[in-house]
Amino acid sequence: MEEDNKQKPSFGQVVLSTLAAAIGVQSNKNRERDFKAGSIKTYVAAGLIFTALFVITLVLVVKTVLSNMG
Repeated sequence: MEEDNKQKPSFGQVVLSTLAAAIGVQSNKNRERDFKAGSIKTYVAAGLIFTALFVITLVLVVKTVLSNMG
């Protein structure tokens, strides 16, 4: 189990951790893995990318709804 903690999280694990953190359901095991083996730069970058994509999606949805209303 010690070897798992020292191995860097994969791209998929970083994405899943970012999504879980965004909605507040990160497990303690994954949180510990992220803090022990992950790089803060990776998670900051993932968080910024997620936030930008989320905002862009909201803007597009609002524009689509408003244009369809009249």
